[in-house]
Amino acid sequence: MMGRVRAPHGLKGWIKVQPFTQERQGLLNYPEWWLGGEGKWQQYRVVESAVHGSMVVAKLEGFDDREAAAELRGKDVAVPRSAMPESGEGEFYWSDLLGMEVRNRDETTLGTVARILETGANTVLVVQGEKEHLVPFIQNVVVSVDVITRRLIVDWEEPV
Repeated sequence: MMGRVRAPHGLKGWIKVQPFTQERQGLLNYPEWWLGGEGKWQQYRVVESAVHGSMVVAKLEGFDDREAAAELRGKDVAVPRSAMPESGEGEFYWSDLLGMEVRNRDETTLGTVARILETGANTVLVVQGEKEHLVPFIQNVVVSVDVITRRLIVDWEEPV
């Protein structure tokens, strides 16, 4: 997932998207987006897009007024993995983390990454196990990410 449609933008069918990419302009590189969620996705051609403050605004083909754009509110924005550049050594996409097993340094299994939250201050992994853990995705906490074994090691103790 690369972002989420938050609201219509203006009167001519534009949408406002909260990007989940490391850099806001990351979504601007893709001429087609998939919008949807829960297994129901539809492909749209991006006519025009731009960074607008902390958001991305876009005009999709077939959306010519505010009411039509409003129907997209809350939909996730994605692009096919095949359209994305290969990740380099030690790099990965947020989508790589979803479903990964999360263990503490002492090998205690916390669960699997169910969601990723953007909080503004930092990214947070929502880890589902016997209970839900909110683990900040920051250098002092995340020890290693292994996309081959699908395992993430963290230095994390629940706050008391």
